[in-house]
Amino acid sequence: MPFAHILCRAIRCCTAPLVHLVCLLMLVALPPHVSAAEDITLAVVTKPGSAQYVCAERFAQLLAERSDKRFNVVLHHSASLGTETDILQQVQLGAVQMAIVTTGTLDAFVPEMAALDFPFLFTDTATADRVLDGPVGRGLLDRLSTAGFKGLHFSENGFRHLTNSIRPVMTPDDVRGLKIRVMESQVHRELWRTLGANPTPMGWPIYAELQQGTLDGQENPLWVIAEYRLNEVQKHLSLTGHVYSTHTDLANLAWFEALPANDRRLLASCMQEAALWQRAWSRQRDAAYLEQLRTAGMQVIERPDIATFRQRVQPLSGSALFEHKGVRKALEDLMAATRAR
Repeated sequence: MPFAHILCRAIRCCTAPLVHLVCLLMLVALPPHVSAAEDITLAVVTKPGSAQYVCAERFAQLLAERSDKRFNVVLHHSASLGTETDILQQVQLGAVQMAIVTTGTLDAFVPEMAALDFPFLFTDTATADRVLDGPVGRGLLDRLSTAGFKGLHFSENGFRHLTNSIRPVMTPDDVRGLKIRVMESQVHRELWRTLGANPTPMGWPIYAELQQGTLDGQENPLWVIAEYRLNEVQKHLSLTGHVYSTHTDLANLAWFEALPANDRRLLASCMQEAALWQRAWSRQRDAAYLEQLRTAGMQVIERPDIATFRQRVQPLSGSALFEHKGVRKALEDLMAATRAR
């Protein structure tokens, strides 16, 4: 019991108005009891200004405002906790409560997530939004529970494009033999192997490897190429748009389910709003990023032979990657959803 209450109870029998006044002044003067904010650890592999960081920062702001600062998001960034695979393992263990990761890295944990990175699955962002925010997208987020994750929402990485330091890439034949950095993802390895490249799975960042010539190229959305100044070590950019890449916003399942129902709803709604806000933020900057890269000296092929790229990668749908019944079903559901109106 607070000291002021104890004091007032002890002298309750006293009827002197002055004593009552002293007790009242003591109660008013003492600060109200304030509970310490609960820290939530949230990890991203990229740096401030990145799409992941922007989404995480927006989520932290919304959660602090709407919880009356009961929650404090501690944001780890710039690969301070390792690669995205490292981060996901730490979320599984409960050492990190939340993360925003590139969806391609999740196929090693939940095979069905591989379907989302099937090449040329989405033709535009409107279709991607409709499918990902609909029942098929929700179903994939729910599948994350099999690996100990709570899938909250999809934010945006963007359409992935190819860069390299060797030659312009107009057709799949131009890719042959290039050492391309890919995510730690089976789908991305097989995609580039099918196109004749030499895919090299590697964590992020990769500037030094590109600079030293350990790698010939890489593939990422425009914001990544610009924010990480890859134009300094890559001469050629081809707007292949071969994969629409999502970020998956997730939490440790046991930690999330142990929260009170109201807090679970609050965290989920804040993350949904942050993800939608970040998608719009990224799309507004795409054209400017492209112009920035062109001005910096990159040679840009705006219209590579996409039809031939599509044709070359179609056999992937019948590969061993998609033999698993659940993965096959996920891909079929996604393809059907993209065609629905």
